[in-house]
Amino acid sequence: MIERVLHRMMREIVMAAAALAPAERRRLIRRRARGREDTFRLRASDYAIVSYGKSGRTWLNVMLSRFFQLRHNLPTHSLIYFDNLHSQNKAIPKILFTHDNYIRDYTGAGSTKVAFYDKPTILLVRHPADVSVSQFFQWQHRMPAHKKVLNEYPAHGADISVADFVLHADAGLPRAVRFLNEWAKELPRMKNVLIVRYEDMRRDPNREMQRMLNWMKQSPTESEISQSVEFAAFENMRKLEERPRSWLSGKRLAPGKKGDTNSYKVRRAKIGGYHDYFDDAQTRQIDDYVAANLDPVFGYGNDASPTTERKAS
Repeated sequence: MIERVLHRMMREIVMAAAALAPAERRRLIRRRARGREDTFRLRASDYAIVSYGKSGRTWLNVMLSRFFQLRHNLPTHSLIYFDNLHSQNKAIPKILFTHDNYIRDYTGAGSTKVAFYDKPTILLVRHPADVSVSQFFQWQHRMPAHKKVLNEYPAHGADISVADFVLHADAGLPRAVRFLNEWAKELPRMKNVLIVRYEDMRRDPNREMQRMLNWMKQSPTESEISQSVEFAAFENMRKLEERPRSWLSGKRLAPGKKGDTNSYKVRRAKIGGYHDYFDDAQTRQIDDYVAANLDPVFGYGNDASPTTERKAS
């Protein structure tokens, strides 16, 4: 715990000192500082859960948090944040949720996933078109201006349509596909990785929770799984986000604009929802891009079945 606090303090000191540097240099320094902290947490964690933004990470976190709260009789007031639940009960593993967007800046490993090779990892994936649309609303309503600069998104307040955003090489579909392809290339080097698709979680959350928790050697009961899934159901999470004093309505999870459903963290949770935002020609352009450019290992844009598990022999 003390070491984690020291790493956080170091990051804040470095980022404050970078304020006097030129803009691009400042951005790189701040990304590396975040990467240093994430790398420390990754090394200290028991499991990593990696996902591109807007792939269902919060939903999965709520389900897993609820399971461990039930299993170890903990209050329902906080999400898993690395080792916070572990500090309350050592039987709870340290779990790092990460979008894997800063570690390379610290390690210098580029697109390789060497930092994860020996770490038991869940790779949470979602159709890149749905991810890109959801990311547009995240950028428009929830993303702080400094995060847009840090991750090279369109400028704060820019007048950009959802179509322009999704088809923009530096923000939308191409970036999401690139993320998935990087991981697809590295899967053979991973000693213990479990692929979980958002779409499969939506269709059968109980089954996917069972699979994940068995993989984490937790041996869950049917009751624990059912209660965890029910607690994290879309309707309940939306109510929790709207409730002023709810633990789920903190700064990271509160609506960007009260009453505007597009500004909610828990927004739609719809499979294939991207079709609702584009005309037929744009939809074909998106689908053709995914089919032509995305690795088939995840089962999107083709008839292939996803490869879901890879373990050391």
